Amino acid sequence: MATVAVAPRVPLVISNNGSRKCQKCSWVAVPERSTLSFQSTSFSAVSLFIYIRARRGFGREGVVTKAMADSGASIVLVTGAGGRTGKLVYKKLKERSDQYVARGLVRTEESKQSIGGSDDLYVGDIRDADSILPAIQGIDALIILTSAVPKMKPGFDPTKGGRPEFYFEDGSYPEQVDWIGQKNQIDAAKAAGAKQIVLVGSMGGTDLNNPLNKLGNGNILVWKRKAEQYLADSGIPYTIIRAGGLQDKEGGNRELLIGKDDELLKTETRTIARPDVAEVCIQALQFEEAKFKAFDLASKPEGTGTPTKDFKALFSQITTRF
Repeated sequence: MATVAVAPRVPLVISNNGSRKCQKCSWVAVPERSTLSFQSTSFSAVSLFIYIRARRGFGREGVVTKAMADSGASIVLVTGAGGRTGKLVYKKLKERSDQYVARGLVRTEESKQSIGGSDDLYVGDIRDADSILPAIQGIDALIILTSAVPKMKPGFDPTKGGRPEFYFEDGSYPEQVDWIGQKNQIDAAKAAGAKQIVLVGSMGGTDLNNPLNKLGNGNILVWKRKAEQYLADSGIPYTIIRAGGLQDKEGGNRELLIGKDDELLKTETRTIARPDVAEVCIQALQFEEAKFKAFDLASKPEGTGTPTKDFKALFSQITTRF
């Protein structure tokens, strides 16, 4: 990918006189001596789009204010912020405003309103690369919590026994959401200069016959794994969290367990509370020990073991890059 030659990066906020478009903090390359040069003619379309939008915003409006990032807080975008785990990450970031400037990406206006409807929530479709660029401009880190979601076919009666059948809506198969959608996010974050990407996946990806792959014939773990590999090969510092079975329970009360290659699935400790996953996502932004790491995550039952508080020590246990 071609780059802007010798271009110091300066934090800017582009004002659009109240317009919702691209008025958040963005990092824009400012070439020395006001010239722009490229190492080759294969400059990334996404990079060029971000650069041009920032330049146009500056020239058109002529109003530049100091970025929120000047306060030392990192700008972190959570995608899938309307989901059950995503909204927890978004909320935790908002509660730590001294450390983070939170952003959220949701799929619909209804989802946006359901979690507060604030200006730091963006509506976009991860399958459409252009639609997510305003949310990604200027971020320091990206936390990916998007996932295809199967739906149960109507007519299932649990009183009659048997198992329910599932399907994915057209255009919302794991290939489109968990592969193409996540690839779009990774590419855009890389072009925007993000310093780290945290990706939440699922345990079970080492087994092609895992029951999750059979849901709606979507092979969801196969496509998730493909996106994980793409991130690991991207060159961006990353943290890949393959969570166990997600539980809607209170967090912070359990000893967290690190594993690899689905080893935890062979034990009795293969679940984890959603708030604990959310906390690990944010803690991963704070420690070098979490970068360029991929791991399985579960917890001991509440009341056994010692609740995890030392996340640096937790991340230091990880030896696997993928």
